[in-house]
Amino acid sequence: MTTTLVLGGARSGKSRYAEQLLRHREGVVYVAPGPVPDADDLEWAERVAAHRARRPCGWRTVETHDLAGVLRTATGPVLVDCLATWLTSVVDGIGAWDDRERASATVGARTRELLDAWSRATVDVVAVSNEVGMAVVPATASGRLFRDELGRLNSAVSAASDRVVLVVAGRVLDLSGCPVVEP
Repeated sequence: MTTTLVLGGARSGKSRYAEQLLRHREGVVYVAPGPVPDADDLEWAERVAAHRARRPCGWRTVETHDLAGVLRTATGPVLVDCLATWLTSVVDGIGAWDDRERASATVGARTRELLDAWSRATVDVVAVSNEVGMAVVPATASGRLFRDELGRLNSAVSAASDRVVLVVAGRVLDLSGCPVVEP
């Protein structure tokens, strides 16, 4: 059993790489914690359809925000794509984009639940997440909240992972042997 975190920017190839890690495995559960596609956002629906089309037909998609629950009950490999959409769903779920303190407390609690399940996983787990810390400082408070919370989430999952990679322009950089910076 191994836990792998795949980080990268938009269109970096991070999801494709994560899928390649499990491509030849049977019974993969693909966890999609983002919004369910609908007719109100055709661009999102197209993105989701493209992701689904790439996956092997034997993979099962689970659309849920309960990542810890999936990890606790998994009997086969799990691919989570992605932690950034999960984080968004957590903050959306409590309507706290304008309440940094409440958002941080809830995200912290949910992250601890996720880390507990991540560290106890009895199957191979691969999680994808956006690396947003290399961009400009967001102009809005909610944008800064998202960037800061995702940075903390990525750091925490990274510290608990067996393997961490960064995908940049389709190239994979293995960060696993790099020292971890204490928070």
